[in-house]
Amino acid sequence: MTTDVLIVGAGPTGLTLACDLARRGVGVRIIDKSAAPPRSSRAKGPNLRSLEVLASLGVAEEVLASGSLPLPMRKYRDHVPVADFDPYADPAPLPATAFDWPRLIAQWRLEEILRDRLAKDGVQVELGTELTGLDQHATGATATLADGGTVTARYVVGCDGAHSPVRKLLGIPFTGETQADQVMVCGDVEIDEDALDRGIWHQWFDTTGAVMLCPIPGTRAGWWFQAGPERDAAGVPQPPTEEGFRRLLTRHTGLPGEVLRRATLLSTYRVNVRMADRFREGRVLLAGDSAHVHSIAGGMGMNTGIQDAFNLGWKLAHVLTGLAAPALLDTYEEERLPVAAWTLDFTSERLAETMAAIRRPGGGLDSATAREASGLSTGYRWSSLAAGAPEAGPRAGDRAPDAPCRSAATGAPVRLHHLFAEPHPVLLGFGPESEPVLREAAETYGDAVRVHRVYGPDEVPDEVPDEAPGAGPAGVVDHEGRARAAYESGGTGTVVVVRPDHHLGLVAPAAEPARVLGYLALLCGGAEAAAPRG
Repeated sequence: MTTDVLIVGAGPTGLTLACDLARRGVGVRIIDKSAAPPRSSRAKGPNLRSLEVLASLGVAEEVLASGSLPLPMRKYRDHVPVADFDPYADPAPLPATAFDWPRLIAQWRLEEILRDRLAKDGVQVELGTELTGLDQHATGATATLADGGTVTARYVVGCDGAHSPVRKLLGIPFTGETQADQVMVCGDVEIDEDALDRGIWHQWFDTTGAVMLCPIPGTRAGWWFQAGPERDAAGVPQPPTEEGFRRLLTRHTGLPGEVLRRATLLSTYRVNVRMADRFREGRVLLAGDSAHVHSIAGGMGMNTGIQDAFNLGWKLAHVLTGLAAPALLDTYEEERLPVAAWTLDFTSERLAETMAAIRRPGGGLDSATAREASGLSTGYRWSSLAAGAPEAGPRAGDRAPDAPCRSAATGAPVRLHHLFAEPHPVLLGFGPESEPVLREAAETYGDAVRVHRVYGPDEVPDEVPDEAPGAGPAGVVDHEGRARAAYESGGTGTVVVVRPDHHLGLVAPAAEPARVLGYLALLCGGAEAAAPRG
């Protein structure tokens, strides 16, 4: 059986990619060797940029309802509380995004939400299905499965983790190091409900080790447990066990071990800092932990994978549907490999800061927090898809700023990122001179693009249609001036092309329509076959 895309691995990266492809009408199969849906306890939730991605997939509200705001941190020394710190004390929403702060949510719960979203498009994760071989040919690749079956796909994407069989079958080196002295044991535990305040992320540090307990949202007694491991007489770390967790709890917190009633999903975490030498080999691509792994400091692991998937999804879809040439896929590695390299450096720096901080009374995991961890500043200014450099304002390759607006037709609230949620390139027109360019783009590229006029408060015409045929809302009103300020759009006309992954492709004067249409040809070069709008 042939499909457009075979995804190997059904964690957050693979599920995000599958959801994005399925909503674009691309044929996709997603397999995972686990007999049951995999459950992982490590990732604690999406950052702001990942929340924007999840909003485009239509699941952000459910994620918010299932999770919680980040919690204040209480630091202990020798069993005694010494400092409280809330790195997210001001919950006011930022003008540049619809979300206030990242969210805490169990990774297994996020995966449930994504599987349910995928099922709405008729796609189910194929569990108990293990890839054992991979053979590429001119039109795709054939995957051999452990049961002897095969799957042929036009493209294969390995989202199968740090020990990626896909990467190994391709022979791609995974360059880096394992820091053997940086070891932690992890698990999900249940603790007596009256033992600890569930409104706090508790962190005990002393000269012999540490225990960290963070409440798992949506549970009555569940906690994320992280600790330095027990060691034998020779100092060798010991595997995690439920009884070992009880001993660690008593040793470092002073709580009686019996308050820990149950421990599951036990694992040992070692700091690995590695990156694949390349993210693509012919018709096979790598994303998430199969392409890069790093310290958990800063909470970037799952988020980087989700954002890999969102960068890749639209490019695969445009190539597979004939909207763009196959060379568009070259920009996936061009853009995401440097981001991965930066993430390895950033998280290593955060880890070093944290290790130094916890040696001091009052130090804790807040040392790992940084503005860059939001993901909002990640961009691709170096990319071949970044066309031109305006003198002021956001640059091509940057994440497109969000801003609150109102529908020009109804007055209902709408944010710019709501307009970007559809799986198409979006054109924003500022100023009256942008209108002819928007019309020409809509007529030339038909249903492959969406166009929106962004009116100033004094520019709204007396009559605005509810819909521009095939283009969504005909216009939005920048009633607070935040959109114009975010894009630093002055003069009488500016046209902004926003890629399907919410990054700026082009910011150009409306007086240069050839630049706009030429850039759209790069993204939607096959769109001439789409029916023009009447």
